Amino acid sequence: MPSGSAFLLAARQCEIAELEQLARTGELVGVIGRMVHGVQRERGISNVFLSSQGKRFASQRLRQVEECGRLEDEVRAQFGRFDTDATRARNGARLFSRVAEVLHGLDGLPALRARIARLELSPRDATAAYSRLVSGLLAVVFEAADSASDPQVSRALVAMFNFMQGKEFAGRERAFGAGAFAAGTIDAAGQQQWRHLVESQEACFQLFADFSGSDVRYADRANHDPLVVAEVERLRRMACDGRPGALDTDLSPVWYGCMTRRIDAMRDVEDLLAGRLRRLCEARIAQAREELRDQQRLLQALGDDGSAAGEGAAYGPHLERSLLGMLQEQSRRLQAMGDELQAVRASLTERKVVERAKGLLMVHRQMSEAEAYKALRQMAMNQNRRLVDVAEAVLALADVLPGVR
Repeated sequence: MPSGSAFLLAARQCEIAELEQLARTGELVGVIGRMVHGVQRERGISNVFLSSQGKRFASQRLRQVEECGRLEDEVRAQFGRFDTDATRARNGARLFSRVAEVLHGLDGLPALRARIARLELSPRDATAAYSRLVSGLLAVVFEAADSASDPQVSRALVAMFNFMQGKEFAGRERAFGAGAFAAGTIDAAGQQQWRHLVESQEACFQLFADFSGSDVRYADRANHDPLVVAEVERLRRMACDGRPGALDTDLSPVWYGCMTRRIDAMRDVEDLLAGRLRRLCEARIAQAREELRDQQRLLQALGDDGSAAGEGAAYGPHLERSLLGMLQEQSRRLQAMGDELQAVRASLTERKVVERAKGLLMVHRQMSEAEAYKALRQMAMNQNRRLVDVAEAVLALADVLPGVR
């Protein structure tokens, strides 16, 4: 019959295995970041191409499609390395469902690009199609962050997810603004949607700052070119602050260029975040392995290492006290990790609640995403409550009303 020390060592080995799985997930997140960046650029270029009736960015679009093809091969190869054994996969049901959605979206890219080339889609519909793919890719990152069992790694993943989500809102703003300038006009609804994209970026980048280290925050600030920031703000005011109406079409490539420089700088920060995540996983694995070796050495010295050689050793009071101390120390450590992990995951839980409430309003009140988010924020301000509390109230109301789901 196995001894208590055998299970103590097995617990540590399970922890190492989970950390190794997180390290592989971290590699996937880095590949997804590159794919998201490529699709974001293709989306912006395609929006200008469609808004200008094919007069702008035709050659750039073809080059970007080729680049995204290479990135897609990387993503598919990384998915192919997944361990899909249901008995070993952590958070497998949700994670694998997200991966399946992404693969379906990638399969649909050739048909989407063909319709864009023939000018058969509106800029709005093309943007929505690309955005669904990006949302699917980011959902894989979200599930990776939500399944992390180590609080330090979880914090790094939450920071990276929120940064990538903020960058995605910046990418949508680039596409939306490029299309508006290329079309030469914007209406009141368009102005509202543009402001929503800006507010969404700011919310995501604030969460990123809350969960990232000071070195990463400093690198992010250092990447902000003041001239680019000033020009982006000038063009935003020009489009959103005045009355709806005509826009200068010559500003479309100017806007696209400024936002591209801004988003490319964000990509550098993503690389920094991915590198930090990789090093953190490596350090945590090395630490856990060293702690496992320390436990094995101590138990071996005491005559009970959980192996066959140790099973016949005398189980005296000294060994009992030592084993009890190790169990108590491990229990305290796991409890502290659990408490910290719960605090880190709170932000992800709140995000899920708000997204579900938004989706409910969009379906049952025929609202756009921007309108649903604005309605939730307005209710929160009117009631002097947190946004997540209002979202929970909306979902709770839906639970008691027949036919609302």
